[in-house]
Amino acid sequence: MSSTDQAALGGAGIDRFTGRWVGAGAGHFPTIDDFEYSEEIEFAPTPKPFVTYSSRTRGLPDGRPLHMESGYLRPTPGGELELLVSQPTGFVEIHRGTVDSEGTLALTRLTLAASPDAKPVHDVRRVMRVQGDTLTYDLWMAHGDTPLTHHLHATLHRATDR
Repeated sequence: MSSTDQAALGGAGIDRFTGRWVGAGAGHFPTIDDFEYSEEIEFAPTPKPFVTYSSRTRGLPDGRPLHMESGYLRPTPGGELELLVSQPTGFVEIHRGTVDSEGTLALTRLTLAASPDAKPVHDVRRVMRVQGDTLTYDLWMAHGDTPLTHHLHATLHRATDR
């Protein structure tokens, strides 16, 4: 990666997200039972001016696979970060935002596209925070007849081993 590409990553705040994070979260939504899950998120460097993103969750306490998604986090020419997310349930999301002085990346949804067979998700909002070696996030979702509603909160810690 060129020094210009490295500067773009650091200047936009991607560097604070880079790494592997492990932890747990809780979910709720009016149409389902509350649940808890373990999660591993990785923002992995590439030779290009972006990082790959992956998230894998498992139900607690039984460890059954729950959700996965992947994509990219990249700087934009305007100094924002863009999160591109693909889900095997038939959704693609594009969000943009800036990292504030507290380490919070409040993302604004630009695009939510769905395959014809995907569930009726109409909106998604994401906020991620990195403070030291702790990453937290919140996710809101509008699904079916339910308006935008808080759905997930998780706290993960930077992993130092593989």
